Amino acid sequence: MSDNNKLMTGILILAAGIIILLGKLGVFSFLGKALWPLLLLIPGIVFHLWHFWRKGPSELLLPGGILTVYGVLFIIANIWGWTTLKYSWPGFILGIAVGLYEYEFFSSVRQNGVMIAAVIVGAVSVILFGITLFSLALIYLVAIALIIGGIWLIAARGKTRRSW
Repeated sequence: MSDNNKLMTGILILAAGIIILLGKLGVFSFLGKALWPLLLLIPGIVFHLWHFWRKGPSELLLPGGILTVYGVLFIIANIWGWTTLKYSWPGFILGIAVGLYEYEFFSSVRQNGVMIAAVIVGAVSVILFGITLFSLALIYLVAIALIIGGIWLIAARGKTRRSW
């Protein structure tokens, strides 16, 4: 084995050992947990830049919009906890609407039905957001109405209505 090969083999073995040690210490686990949404967000932004720098077709905006919205949703879930997806799940549908809208808006060729599909999918997403967020308040209103109704029935027992 030549000295050059020994040097390269030694560097590879050293790098493998360092990577294994850092992995066992949890360095990659932390980075994987904290930064993995960037694997969606960065390609989405790159697709946008690629198109707006006039180097790529407008079809790149469809996956670019979807990946960008999904990346933002997962970053929010990483920061505020995964229970936020219980309320933000309609954002996944919104990502499709954003991609369709961007494609239709910035495309030089107009295709039939793309804007209609974007509006319908976006409206469904907004309605589902409303239902999801309203259901949070609605359950409290239902609970308060039941409590008031129960108190009223308990307080009214034994009293009869007088008819005139």
